[in-house]
Amino acid sequence: MTKDLNYYIGIDLGGTKIKGALLDDKCNIIYSHIIDTQAELGKEKIISNVIEVINFLINKSSFNKTNIKYIGIAIAGIVDSNNGTIVFADNLKINNYNISKEIEEKFNVKVKIINDANASVLAEYYYGEGLGFKNIVMLTIGTGIGGGIILNENLFLGNGSAGAEIGHMVIFYNGIKCACGRRGCFEKYASTTAIKEMTKRFMQKHSESKMWEIGSIENITSKLPFDYKDIDDTANMIFNEYIDYLACGLVNIANIFRPEVIILGGGITNQGDKLIKALQNKIDNNVIAHNNTPKVKLVIAKFSEMSGVIGAICNIIKR
Repeated sequence: MTKDLNYYIGIDLGGTKIKGALLDDKCNIIYSHIIDTQAELGKEKIISNVIEVINFLINKSSFNKTNIKYIGIAIAGIVDSNNGTIVFADNLKINNYNISKEIEEKFNVKVKIINDANASVLAEYYYGEGLGFKNIVMLTIGTGIGGGIILNENLFLGNGSAGAEIGHMVIFYNGIKCACGRRGCFEKYASTTAIKEMTKRFMQKHSESKMWEIGSIENITSKLPFDYKDIDDTANMIFNEYIDYLACGLVNIANIFRPEVIILGGGITNQGDKLIKALQNKIDNNVIAHNNTPKVKLVIAKFSEMSGVIGAICNIIKR
């Protein structure tokens, strides 16, 4: 590692995991580190864990923190990038908190924050599956669902940088209550959290399901119905219902923005073609005037679970 180059630390603060990486000025990842967020233990523990990840990355490198030019933090929630404040983060249970100030004081390094899905779409736009496209929508599917939008080659933020909250588009009127206060939000039906909850409900109703081979409800993962869908009717029902919910949101997005491409990120994309083929078929057949208008391509993010980390630094060195 050359010591006289600029280096950056990117952090992706999500509801389940904190992902971090040391990057160079071309956004190449040199070292990475991932730990549990432990959001259930409160704000102080979350910030302590962010600091732990940053310390790990600094200690892993061959230089001290004076070589780190910036720390970029992508956050699952509404943020005010200008003053470094988390305005509202329902999955983290943090509101109106200046995270930039605390991290800057701890490390004496400038900090810039950005919404995690906005960071992800920047990473894909500059270096990934969005390269060469002018209009892109990206969904980060995890504990919730984040949205990042590039319109005519510009990142769309909305008033007060509070726009692009795709996960809180209602797809089921008066449906499941969301942490945001509304009912029927997209993320309550199509996030990885939603898959786990759906699987739990179905398994409790179907004691004959082969999925019970996992032993207990506590062992459910979001990939479980995908693993069993070809050999178990209950798993196949979950898969089809989940695809319907996710496709409903994707078709809405395609109809509103008509991007050249929709990019999916997050752990669920490890399912690859099982996921993409089923969703692409529904998009192709349900987008308005689909026989006479441009197709909307669905792809998996190049950087998958590290797109937020990379995008947090793209937000600094590319904009």
